[in-house]
Amino acid sequence: MRLSAAALAAAAAPRAWAQSSAPDPLLRSIIDDGPRTPADKARDVWRHPEESLLFWGLRPGLVVIEVQPGGGWWTDILAPYLARTGGRYIAAEADLDDPATGDAARKARSAFEAKYEGDRSLYGQVSVVGFGPRSGPLAPRGSVDLVLVSREIHNWVRQAGFTQKAFADFREALRPGGTLAVEDHRAAAGADPAKGDGYIPESYVIDQAVQAGFVLAARSEINANPKD
Repeated sequence: MRLSAAALAAAAAPRAWAQSSAPDPLLRSIIDDGPRTPADKARDVWRHPEESLLFWGLRPGLVVIEVQPGGGWWTDILAPYLARTGGRYIAAEADLDDPATGDAARKARSAFEAKYEGDRSLYGQVSVVGFGPRSGPLAPRGSVDLVLVSREIHNWVRQAGFTQKAFADFREALRPGGTLAVEDHRAAAGADPAKGDGYIPESYVIDQAVQAGFVLAARSEINANPKD
């Protein structure tokens, strides 16, 4: 698995990157002892959740949108952490108002809501908003500190205009100086973004973000696999 991590700032000009290298005992305790499955924890050796989240600038009290969180690998860390630090977790899930949204996506959203909206003592006040090619705003303009997109952008490219629309949505939701955090399977330089093999060129993602008004703040090889 070849993974790339990047942080893009919703700013008009480059600024000092606000990643944290200081230990966060609460984050560490949730990663180690929070509501995570053994299978999810087993992937920590490759996905480095603590290092990744600190690189992306996670800190107490943030408003965070996670885009298409799937089975909740990041949610099981982010939601409890934000709940205990005065922050807020928002999931951008299947757009129920779009007739083109399939049954599988609708059922996945329903299962996500049942799990994460049903236990406020553990996950806090989790919100779920619709996200897709025809969805509306993800949040009020400039109200979000961090948007996380993990291993999803490569799925959007073959839908005409979806990637561009998504990045515009993220830019609209983020406050000035807010962060778009991206993790995805990195294709070789020059590869076709629409190839459909689950990989995407890093340069394509950065270019799309820049066109939407972001500035590349930092890149990381935290999750890179030298065997790829």
